[in-house]
Amino acid sequence: MSDADFQRLQRAFAGHLRNPHTRPAPEGIEERRLAIYRNLFFNNVNGFIEQGFPVLFSLLSADRWQRLVRGFFEHHACQTPYFLEIPQEFVSYLATGEGGEEGDPPFLLELAHYEWMELVLDASTESFPEAGFHPEGDLLRAIPQLSPLHAVLSYHFPVHEICADFQPDAPLPQPVWLLVYRNRQDQVRFMEINAPTARLLQLIDENPALTGAEVVSVLAGEMQFDEDKLTEFSRGILQQMLERDILIGTTLKRC
Repeated sequence: MSDADFQRLQRAFAGHLRNPHTRPAPEGIEERRLAIYRNLFFNNVNGFIEQGFPVLFSLLSADRWQRLVRGFFEHHACQTPYFLEIPQEFVSYLATGEGGEEGDPPFLLELAHYEWMELVLDASTESFPEAGFHPEGDLLRAIPQLSPLHAVLSYHFPVHEICADFQPDAPLPQPVWLLVYRNRQDQVRFMEINAPTARLLQLIDENPALTGAEVVSVLAGEMQFDEDKLTEFSRGILQQMLERDILIGTTLKRC
């Protein structure tokens, strides 16, 4: 068999495994063996997705879930060979809208993204630095240091509250802001925050040379809010972030 013939055989075999209902199997392969491969490949992928998106799985009927995963399995060209990254590929597939059906919940994509972010933080190989910062430094006078294990998220649906008994059919009047993080006990946590707090964390991330007070000054200018009052409010927020391991400490500003 030439290389070209072998590649054609591989493509035909893979096409059949992706969707045996529309892609015939290559000739000369025993049906019993084909069935083993069909079940093995699909069930492995389905298992990873089901475990990664338990809330979404619980909200869809068994038939709809099977069609959704089958569509992903058949049509999506994954960009990674790693099983741990299948959930990311699944979210990418949902974002294209290709697998959508009439009657799907309007929050489907956002809920999937929210559940995926928990996996991202849980599986991250990032770790808390052991040196190069002051764990008890002044969060306003010095430069606050963010944990590498956090993400600020915004959604149009209250994805953190969605369950079998609460399935909103319309987006919120204003986006909800959520903070996902992994603490020093390797526990992934979520907390709802407001837009100013989200912006405060974003400004800290975007301005690694500014002290906490300088970041608050920038935020006060953006909000057209009294800087002294915002500073006092931000002091408590920053301390809370430190206690939750979202901030890890401070470094001194260089002159």
